[in-house]
Amino acid sequence: MRPEGIQWTPPAQAENDPRPPTQWRRILALFRPYSGRLTVVGLLVAASAVVSVTTPFLLRAVLDTAIPQSRTGLLTVLVLGMVATAVVNSVFSVLQTLISTTVGQRVMHDLRTAVYSHLQRMSLAFFTRTRTGEVQSRIANDIGGMQSTVTSTATSLVSNFTAVVASVVAMVALDWRLTVVSLLLLPLFVWISRRVGNERKKITGERQKQLAAMSSAVQESLSVSGILLGRTMGRSDSLSREFTGQSDRLADLEVRASMAGRWRMNTIQIVMAAMPAVIYWAAGMTAAGGAPIVSVGTLVAFVSLQQGLFRPTVSLLSTGVQVQTSLALFQRIFEYLDLTVEIDEPEHPVTLGEIRGEVRFEGVDFRYDPGQERPTLGGVDLRIPAGGSLAVVGATGSGKTTLSYLVPRLYDVTGGRVTIDGVDVRELSFDTLARAVGVVSQETYLFHASVADNLRFAKPDATEEELVAAARAARIHDTVAALPDGYDTLVGERGYRFSGGEKQRLALARTILRNPPVLILDEATSALDNSTERAVQEAIDTLAEGRTTITVAHRLSTVRAADQIAVLERGEVAELGTHEQLLAADGRYAALLRRESPVTAVAP
Repeated sequence: MRPEGIQWTPPAQAENDPRPPTQWRRILALFRPYSGRLTVVGLLVAASAVVSVTTPFLLRAVLDTAIPQSRTGLLTVLVLGMVATAVVNSVFSVLQTLISTTVGQRVMHDLRTAVYSHLQRMSLAFFTRTRTGEVQSRIANDIGGMQSTVTSTATSLVSNFTAVVASVVAMVALDWRLTVVSLLLLPLFVWISRRVGNERKKITGERQKQLAAMSSAVQESLSVSGILLGRTMGRSDSLSREFTGQSDRLADLEVRASMAGRWRMNTIQIVMAAMPAVIYWAAGMTAAGGAPIVSVGTLVAFVSLQQGLFRPTVSLLSTGVQVQTSLALFQRIFEYLDLTVEIDEPEHPVTLGEIRGEVRFEGVDFRYDPGQERPTLGGVDLRIPAGGSLAVVGATGSGKTTLSYLVPRLYDVTGGRVTIDGVDVRELSFDTLARAVGVVSQETYLFHASVADNLRFAKPDATEEELVAAARAARIHDTVAALPDGYDTLVGERGYRFSGGEKQRLALARTILRNPPVLILDEATSALDNSTERAVQEAIDTLAEGRTTITVAHRLSTVRAADQIAVLERGEVAELGTHEQLLAADGRYAALLRRESPVTAVAP
């Protein structure tokens, strides 16, 4: 029996979760391989900050010395120096952008490939519990949403922080009293930006969940199968309304995310924009009471520095908000990277050279859930000699498919063991297991690619002659050759350009190319009509010659020639024998046969 599929959801994270420091360490670790390039960026940023703060001093010299004293030569040098600082800063900015964007894109690449590779190692059980759209959303939307953070935020933080420090130092050098006035409200601004960041982080988590739900709905309802089902069930309008509702919820979240803390951040900008006026007022008030505390040149230079301070300060606060928002995305990615790999390659994998193909089930127990009261399989003992055939039959939910999936390690036993040539499949390398076992299931999957590309998925270096030979063996060559583009014909999404029987034969041809010594046939003909079933069965018979074959049978007429037939009942082997032996015993197998075809059950 297969488990009921439920959507996987991560554990809730409390607001006082102690993990943020660990999360920061993990985020910083993503950039560690590129520390050399980031060091160069840091040096460029520092140089740019030093060059930038020289401009106000040059301006002071222009206003206080060069112009009042009519020193045209000095004025020319000072003006050229101001132009030179702008040119140098522009060059530094381009180099910073190039290096930081390259590093950011490499980090994005590393994250995407890490998540994809980790998901490739997850067991089949994970994918039965998780919607495909949810997985796609983590890779596309969540990682994509972090692009601006990982490509520009690090540089922006360093650049703005350096600019702030350099500006403060220069302002103190000009006049420490005006500097104190300028920085009085800075702690309040930092506190406000942190509050806004936490608020946006929470909304971003909700938005990404809604994006995942909408991606799942699109993936399910706009696939070929989804369109067929929606139209034949008259649910197209209903699906459109559901999608409209989801899109509307996403739009609301986008507005909330955009407006969260907007007034507070704008208040900061208003106050900072008003600060030059405050400085002019303070300087004017002191001048009204006596001698001015600073010269006009110093005052203009200070205000210029102050503007140079406020711009990076606002940017730094905004970047801090963006970083806090991105933490929600990093958290969702790390949740996937932290998923336990239930079926992994052994530490010291066994590699088999020539594989004979003897398969044994030795006291096999299996549960989908550790808390499952009754095992799906219990105490199964079976032996299929190399080149032999076993048919597994039984009522729906008796554990037939589960039993067959234990051989290629799509699931791992919870008790006993399954062996190939005497070696526990859990000890075999994945490469050996892939070479040893081929699976042809009822639900055939074909990529949206050409026939040749679909076949070569089993053997990328297969020649044209090998493709044709495999297709002939699967009784599908004539059909493919008759197509206008032959083996270059696109099969369409999930192979919808071909009939069910043609898709099955293409899947068989793909398996023939793989040439596995052990073959699993999971109800490969149960969904086909009689004439198509006969054509596919001929291809299966060709494929099974000389191979160890385990057939999960829905139609008992297809298993009469098997060397052994195992009847499963509630996960246990109730009967075992040949067709004739089981028919003579007049037990469960005979009862199943009578229900399928009373005429067939009479004759041995």
